Amino acid sequence: MEFHYKTSCLDLRQTLESGQCFRWRRLDDGAYVGISGSHILKIRQTEDGAVLTVRDEEEKEYWLRYLDNDTDYEAVIGQFSEDRILSEAANENRGIRILRQEPFETLISFIISQNNNIPRIAGIISRLCENFGERVSEEYGGMYSFPDAKRIASLAAEDLAPLRAGFRVRYILDAANKVNSGAIDLDSIYAMNYDEGKAYLKTITGVGDKVADCVLLFAYHKTEAFPSDVWIKRVVAEYYSDGLPECMGDYKGIAQQYLFEYFRKRTPEKQTV
Repeated sequence: MEFHYKTSCLDLRQTLESGQCFRWRRLDDGAYVGISGSHILKIRQTEDGAVLTVRDEEEKEYWLRYLDNDTDYEAVIGQFSEDRILSEAANENRGIRILRQEPFETLISFIISQNNNIPRIAGIISRLCENFGERVSEEYGGMYSFPDAKRIASLAAEDLAPLRAGFRVRYILDAANKVNSGAIDLDSIYAMNYDEGKAYLKTITGVGDKVADCVLLFAYHKTEAFPSDVWIKRVVAEYYSDGLPECMGDYKGIAQQYLFEYFRKRTPEKQTV
Protein backbone atom coordinates (compact mmCIF):
# COMPACT_ATOMS: atom_id res chain seq x y z
CA MET A 1 0.00 0.00 0.00
CA GLU A 2 1.07 3.58 -0.63
CA PHE A 3 0.79 6.28 2.01
CA HIS A 4 1.30 9.99 1.31
CA TYR A 5 3.11 11.54 4.26
CA LYS A 6 2.66 15.30 4.11
CA THR A 7 5.29 17.40 5.89
CA SER A 8 7.37 20.50 5.21
CA CYS A 9 10.39 19.09 7.07
CA LEU A 10 11.59 15.94 5.35
CA ASP A 11 14.29 15.82 2.71
CA LEU A 12 15.20 12.22 1.92
CA ARG A 13 18.64 12.96 0.53
CA GLN A 14 19.58 15.17 3.46
CA THR A 15 18.30 12.63 5.98
CA LEU A 16 19.24 9.27 4.47
CA GLU A 17 22.66 10.36 3.17
CA SER A 18 23.65 12.40 6.22
CA GLY A 19 25.84 9.78 7.90
CA GLN A 20 23.38 8.78 10.62
CA CYS A 21 22.26 5.60 8.80
CA PHE A 22 23.93 3.26 6.31
CA ARG A 23 21.34 0.83 4.95
CA TRP A 24 19.51 2.96 2.41
CA ARG A 25 20.00 2.77 -1.34
CA ARG A 26 18.88 5.22 -3.97
CA LEU A 27 17.10 3.59 -6.91
CA ASP A 28 17.26 4.63 -10.55
CA ASP A 29 13.86 6.35 -10.25
CA GLY A 30 15.12 8.55 -7.40
CA ALA A 31 13.26 6.70 -4.66
CA TYR A 32 15.08 5.13 -1.71
CA VAL A 33 14.79 1.61 -0.35
CA GLY A 34 15.91 0.62 3.12
CA ILE A 35 15.56 -2.04 5.77
CA SER A 36 15.30 -1.90 9.56
CA GLY A 37 14.98 -5.26 11.29
CA SER A 38 12.67 -7.20 8.96
CA HIS A 39 10.86 -4.00 7.91
CA ILE A 40 11.40 -2.86 4.33
CA LEU A 41 10.46 0.55 2.99
CA LYS A 42 10.46 2.20 -0.41
CA ILE A 43 10.07 5.95 -0.07
CA ARG A 44 9.85 8.64 -2.72
CA GLN A 45 10.20 12.39 -2.27
CA THR A 46 7.29 14.67 -3.20
CA GLU A 47 6.96 18.44 -3.14
CA ASP A 48 4.93 18.29 0.07
CA GLY A 49 6.54 15.32 1.82
CA ALA A 50 7.00 11.73 0.71
CA VAL A 51 5.15 8.64 -0.49
CA LEU A 52 5.82 5.50 1.55
CA THR A 53 5.25 2.05 0.04
CA VAL A 54 4.50 -0.30 2.94
CA ARG A 55 2.89 -3.71 3.48
CA ASP A 56 0.17 -2.73 5.93
CA GLU A 57 -0.97 -0.23 8.57
CA GLU A 58 1.37 -1.66 11.22
CA GLU A 59 4.35 -1.14 8.89
CA LYS A 60 3.22 2.41 8.24
CA GLU A 61 3.28 3.20 11.96
CA TYR A 62 6.72 1.59 12.32
CA TRP A 63 8.20 3.76 9.61
CA LEU A 64 6.51 6.97 10.78
CA ARG A 65 8.15 6.44 14.16
CA TYR A 66 11.48 5.69 12.43
CA LEU A 67 11.14 9.00 10.57
CA ASP A 68 10.56 10.79 13.90
CA ASN A 69 7.05 11.94 13.11
CA ASP A 70 6.48 13.02 16.74
CA THR A 71 9.04 15.85 16.78
CA ASP A 72 7.82 19.30 15.71
CA TYR A 73 10.76 20.31 13.53
CA GLU A 74 9.21 23.64 12.58
CA ALA A 75 9.14 24.57 16.28
CA VAL A 76 12.74 23.44 16.75
CA ILE A 77 13.88 25.52 13.77
CA GLY A 78 12.00 28.51 15.19
CA GLN A 79 13.78 28.03 18.52
CA PHE A 80 17.14 28.15 16.72
CA SER A 81 16.34 31.53 15.14
CA GLU A 82 18.02 33.32 18.07
CA ASP A 83 21.46 32.39 16.69
CA ARG A 84 22.35 33.64 13.18
CA ILE A 85 24.62 30.81 12.06
CA LEU A 86 22.41 28.09 13.52
CA SER A 87 19.29 29.72 12.06
CA GLU A 88 20.86 29.78 8.58
CA ALA A 89 21.98 26.15 8.93
CA ALA A 90 18.56 25.01 10.15
CA ASN A 91 16.57 26.80 7.49
CA GLU A 92 18.86 25.61 4.70
CA ASN A 93 18.68 22.01 5.94
CA ARG A 94 15.19 21.86 7.42
CA GLY A 95 14.57 18.52 5.74
CA ILE A 96 16.94 16.63 8.03
CA ARG A 97 15.31 14.27 10.53
CA ILE A 98 16.88 12.40 13.44
CA LEU A 99 15.96 8.80 12.66
CA ARG A 100 14.84 6.48 15.46
CA GLN A 101 16.91 3.39 14.72
CA GLU A 102 17.24 -0.03 16.35
CA PRO A 103 19.81 0.17 19.19
CA PHE A 104 22.02 -2.85 18.52
CA GLU A 105 22.31 -2.12 14.82
CA THR A 106 23.11 1.51 15.61
CA LEU A 107 25.75 0.53 18.18
CA ILE A 108 27.56 -1.80 15.80
CA SER A 109 27.23 0.64 12.89
CA PHE A 110 28.92 3.46 14.78
CA ILE A 111 31.62 1.18 16.14
CA ILE A 112 32.33 0.42 12.48
CA SER A 113 32.20 4.13 11.64
CA GLN A 114 35.32 5.01 13.62
CA ASN A 115 37.98 6.66 11.42
CA ASN A 116 36.00 5.65 8.38
CA ASN A 117 34.12 7.25 5.48
CA ILE A 118 30.47 6.72 4.62
CA PRO A 119 30.86 4.48 1.52
CA ARG A 120 33.27 2.18 3.34
CA ILE A 121 31.06 2.02 6.44
CA ALA A 122 28.10 1.07 4.26
CA GLY A 123 30.18 -1.61 2.55
CA ILE A 124 31.28 -3.23 5.81
CA ILE A 125 27.71 -3.23 7.15
CA SER A 126 26.39 -4.67 3.89
CA ARG A 127 28.92 -7.52 4.05
CA LEU A 128 28.06 -8.14 7.70
CA CYS A 129 24.37 -8.48 6.87
CA GLU A 130 24.86 -10.58 3.73
CA ASN A 131 27.21 -12.99 5.52
CA PHE A 132 25.47 -13.31 8.89
CA GLY A 133 21.98 -11.84 8.61
CA GLU A 134 18.89 -13.48 7.15
CA ARG A 135 17.62 -12.90 3.62
CA VAL A 136 14.17 -11.49 4.33
CA SER A 137 13.16 -10.43 0.83
CA GLU A 138 14.06 -11.07 -2.79
CA GLU A 139 13.07 -7.52 -3.70
CA TYR A 140 15.63 -4.95 -4.84
CA GLY A 141 18.29 -7.57 -5.42
CA GLY A 142 17.79 -9.20 -2.01
CA MET A 143 17.35 -7.62 1.41
CA TYR A 144 19.12 -8.91 4.52
CA SER A 145 18.37 -8.36 8.18
CA PHE A 146 21.03 -7.05 10.53
CA PRO A 147 22.45 -10.00 12.54
CA ASP A 148 21.50 -9.93 16.21
CA ALA A 149 23.90 -10.00 19.16
CA LYS A 150 23.56 -13.76 19.62
CA ARG A 151 24.58 -14.45 16.03
CA ILE A 152 27.60 -12.15 16.10
CA ALA A 153 28.66 -13.39 19.55
CA SER A 154 28.85 -16.92 18.12
CA LEU A 155 31.58 -15.81 15.72
CA ALA A 156 35.34 -15.55 16.03
CA ALA A 157 37.56 -12.79 14.69
CA GLU A 158 38.57 -14.92 11.69
CA ASP A 159 34.89 -15.37 10.78
CA LEU A 160 34.61 -11.61 10.37
CA ALA A 161 37.64 -11.34 8.08
CA PRO A 162 35.42 -10.98 4.94
CA LEU A 163 34.08 -7.71 6.40
CA ARG A 164 37.51 -6.06 6.03
CA ALA A 165 36.76 -4.07 9.18
CA GLY A 166 40.31 -4.06 10.55
CA PHE A 167 40.82 -3.09 14.21
CA ARG A 168 37.05 -2.66 14.62
CA VAL A 169 36.47 -6.44 14.66
CA ARG A 170 37.57 -6.68 18.30
CA TYR A 171 35.14 -3.93 19.25
CA ILE A 172 32.26 -5.51 17.30
CA LEU A 173 32.78 -8.82 19.10
CA ASP A 174 33.08 -7.19 22.52
CA ALA A 175 29.82 -5.31 22.02
CA ALA A 176 27.98 -8.38 20.75
CA ASN A 177 29.24 -10.57 23.59
CA LYS A 178 28.29 -8.02 26.26
CA VAL A 179 24.81 -7.55 24.82
CA ASN A 180 24.28 -11.28 24.31
CA SER A 181 25.43 -12.14 27.84
CA GLY A 182 23.24 -9.47 29.42
CA ALA A 183 26.22 -7.51 30.73
CA ILE A 184 24.80 -4.66 28.63
CA ASP A 185 21.02 -4.25 28.49
CA LEU A 186 20.38 -1.90 25.59
CA ASP A 187 16.67 -1.56 26.38
CA SER A 188 17.50 -0.17 29.83
CA ILE A 189 19.09 2.92 28.22
CA TYR A 190 15.69 4.26 27.19
CA ALA A 191 14.96 4.98 30.87
CA MET A 192 18.38 6.49 31.59
CA ASN A 193 19.19 10.16 31.34
CA TYR A 194 21.81 11.29 28.83
CA ASP A 195 24.80 11.18 31.23
CA GLU A 196 23.85 7.75 32.58
CA GLY A 197 23.35 6.33 29.11
CA LYS A 198 26.66 7.68 27.89
CA ALA A 199 28.62 6.28 30.83
CA TYR A 200 26.90 2.91 30.40
CA LEU A 201 27.70 2.64 26.68
CA LYS A 202 31.32 3.59 27.29
CA THR A 203 31.82 0.37 29.28
CA ILE A 204 31.90 -1.36 25.87
CA THR A 205 35.41 -1.67 24.44
CA GLY A 206 35.95 0.83 21.65
CA VAL A 207 32.99 3.05 22.53
CA GLY A 208 34.20 6.56 23.32
CA ASP A 209 32.42 9.89 23.54
CA LYS A 210 31.61 10.24 19.85
CA VAL A 211 30.27 6.71 19.29
CA ALA A 212 28.23 6.88 22.50
CA ASP A 213 26.75 10.23 21.49
CA CYS A 214 25.83 8.89 18.04
CA VAL A 215 24.09 5.86 19.54
CA LEU A 216 22.23 7.97 22.11
CA LEU A 217 21.08 10.39 19.41
CA PHE A 218 20.26 8.07 16.51
CA ALA A 219 18.87 5.09 18.45
CA TYR A 220 17.47 6.54 21.69
CA HIS A 221 16.57 10.04 20.45
CA LYS A 222 18.40 11.65 23.37
CA THR A 223 18.70 14.96 21.56
CA GLU A 224 20.97 16.44 24.24
CA ALA A 225 23.74 14.35 22.62
CA PHE A 226 26.10 16.42 20.46
CA PRO A 227 28.38 14.09 18.46
CA SER A 228 31.60 15.91 17.69
CA ASP A 229 33.72 14.98 14.69
CA VAL A 230 36.44 17.00 12.95
CA TRP A 231 33.85 19.15 11.14
CA ILE A 232 31.83 20.00 14.23
CA LYS A 233 35.01 20.70 16.22
CA ARG A 234 35.98 23.26 13.58
CA VAL A 235 32.54 24.88 13.72
CA VAL A 236 32.60 25.08 17.51
CA ALA A 237 36.14 26.46 17.54
CA GLU A 238 35.29 29.17 14.99
CA TYR A 239 31.79 30.21 16.03
CA TYR A 240 31.09 28.87 19.52
CA SER A 241 34.38 28.98 21.38
CA ASP A 242 32.61 30.57 24.34
CA GLY A 243 30.01 27.79 24.48
CA LEU A 244 27.06 26.50 22.49
CA PRO A 245 24.14 28.94 22.16
CA GLU A 246 21.44 28.62 24.79
CA CYS A 247 18.74 28.43 22.10
CA MET A 248 19.87 24.88 21.31
CA GLY A 249 18.26 23.83 24.59
CA ASP A 250 17.67 20.08 24.65
CA TYR A 251 17.98 19.86 20.87
CA LYS A 252 21.76 19.97 20.55
CA GLY A 253 21.74 16.78 18.49
CA ILE A 254 19.35 18.24 15.92
CA ALA A 255 21.44 21.44 15.82
CA GLN A 256 24.55 19.35 15.24
CA GLN A 257 23.02 17.72 12.17
CA TYR A 258 22.04 21.08 10.69
CA LEU A 259 25.49 22.53 11.32
CA PHE A 260 27.25 19.42 10.03
CA GLU A 261 25.38 19.54 6.71
CA TYR A 262 25.68 23.33 6.43
CA PHE A 263 29.46 23.37 6.74
CA ARG A 264 29.99 20.07 4.92
CA LYS A 265 28.54 21.65 1.76
CA ARG A 266 31.00 24.48 2.08
CA THR A 267 34.05 22.24 2.60
CA PRO A 268 34.22 19.72 -0.26
CA GLU A 269 36.75 17.33 1.23
CA LYS A 270 36.61 13.57 1.71
CA GLN A 271 34.78 13.00 4.95
CA THR A 272 34.68 10.58 7.81
CA VAL A 273 31.77 10.35 10.23
